[in-house]
Amino acid sequence: MNKQPQLTRSKLPISGQIVMFFIRHIQHAMASLGELWRNPISSVMTMAVLGVSLSLPAALQVLVKNAETITQSWNSAAEISLFVDEGRSEKSIQSLITRLKVYPEVAEVNYINREQALEEFQRLSGFGEALSYLDTNPLPAVVMVTPSLKYSSPEGARELLRKLEQEAEVSFGRLDIEWLERLQAVVRLLERTVLAIAALLVLAVVLVIGNTIRLAIMNRRTEIEVMKLVGATEAFIQRPFLYTGIWFGIIGGVLAWMIINLLVWYLDSALAELLGLYGSQLHMESLTITELGQLVLLASFLGWLGSYLSVRQHLRAIEPS
Repeated sequence: MNKQPQLTRSKLPISGQIVMFFIRHIQHAMASLGELWRNPISSVMTMAVLGVSLSLPAALQVLVKNAETITQSWNSAAEISLFVDEGRSEKSIQSLITRLKVYPEVAEVNYINREQALEEFQRLSGFGEALSYLDTNPLPAVVMVTPSLKYSSPEGARELLRKLEQEAEVSFGRLDIEWLERLQAVVRLLERTVLAIAALLVLAVVLVIGNTIRLAIMNRRTEIEVMKLVGATEAFIQRPFLYTGIWFGIIGGVLAWMIINLLVWYLDSALAELLGLYGSQLHMESLTITELGQLVLLASFLGWLGSYLSVRQHLRAIEPS
């Protein structure tokens, strides 16, 4: 009985066999989709579980992507403060500024003389009255140096600081980017967390789909026994279940994308308000079309994998009695 279908296929030309191959797959794919439609409650619950499971690592990926964007925009905010030796004349300081402006690593130079520094300190520190009793101004002149884009990273700015401190007029320099390095360390930690959580949730998706397909196989046990009695091949019997898993993955991936967009929409205004306090106009970025395609492709692969593992384990155990 098993040889009859092979004889029938051999009568077709190769082009006909290719066409029939795709037609059968399309038929099984549509039949699997119809099967999901006929069991809406269980199908929707399974898809919702997959959508939520996939949305968690995707949300963390969106978080990491936005954090990287923010840190990259703040890299350019790295600024070096050069404190001038006490007793240096104004002419000497202007000579220093002229030399600094020709540095290829320097984008901008701003000068704050001692009087301006004292006035700013009085305004910001709240010790205005107390400072008025001082006989002399204790604050040094400061030259603020903004590195060029190439040297705006923490490593580049630190290298430039070491070079600028070699100038004779400079007492010492300060680079206040430790907070930025801490933020970048947090971003790297988030990236590793995303990978760890994604691995766990990928396993959960495979197990959920595998268990769903196992229940579907058990519910159609009699139908499978009849198909084996009439000589249906293993590939023919398992194909609808594999397409069911793929459909679960595709729809679950789209649901995850919708959940991510809702989260981004909900959080964007709050984040924009927070970043506005730091002078940034950035907004949260959601998943791009390319990332949506990658998410759906990964989800459909996981659906196929969970179905394949379940089918291989449970379908062979069913034999006609």
